[in-house]
Amino acid sequence: MTGHVSYEVRGQVAHVRLNRPEKLNALTLDMIDELARLADRAAKDRSLRAVVIAGEGSSFSSGLDFASTADQRGRIVRALVPKRRSAANNFQAAGWAWRSVPVPVIAVVSGHCYGGGLQIALGADFRFATPDADFSIMESRWGLIPDMSLSASIAQLTSIDVAKRLTMTGERFDAAQALEWGLVSGVSDDPFAAADELIAAISQRSPDAVAASKALFEQTWYNGSRLSFPVEQALQVRLLTGRNHTAARKAGMAKTAPVFTDRQF
Repeated sequence: MTGHVSYEVRGQVAHVRLNRPEKLNALTLDMIDELARLADRAAKDRSLRAVVIAGEGSSFSSGLDFASTADQRGRIVRALVPKRRSAANNFQAAGWAWRSVPVPVIAVVSGHCYGGGLQIALGADFRFATPDADFSIMESRWGLIPDMSLSASIAQLTSIDVAKRLTMTGERFDAAQALEWGLVSGVSDDPFAAADELIAAISQRSPDAVAASKALFEQTWYNGSRLSFPVEQALQVRLLTGRNHTAARKAGMAKTAPVFTDRQF
């Protein structure tokens, strides 16, 4: 563990934990950098089938720890410079880089999920929350806008009036409201069990098909058919020539359980 973020692989699932429970997992600059690095690490591990991001203790994250960043203006300015092909800077990559990991990424949310913490959760593919989870796009309280990739992630999940309202007011809302607005995938007394159930279902499918499914939507969600159809075509050709498609096809015809190799994508 470095920078108060831990990373452990268990049973082909990477478990990422924000680990400042005494500070409600408030984000330091080190933690933000580490989240971006860990997303890159997970993307390179072809044996992974999923990633689960959560916070240690009672909260997911209460957002940026302004007290810890007050004397680091130079580092903040450097972190605002885009460094990735996605045009993301380091703040944005802490949330958005998980969209480039070719496996399902699931955020398990409890307690506080504010500001940057919410943006990290929205960067995941799925979110399962406890009933008492508490959410807020809190940046307006500091005279700021959310700048850790929320403008891209929230646009895929809810309507523009909801996004504007929550960003302009900074109001707090509970898990039931988050579910109604499409900001969480489910609410459960045991969100880790809900995450495990989804991972088990997805893991029955070819890891290449799962990776291609994620790539398909990440690359086409904002596009019309003229831009989307070539992406579908290219991904399908790669799948058709891969070992895991052959394994899935043969198992389907034989009505047996497929045995997949590590992800080829």
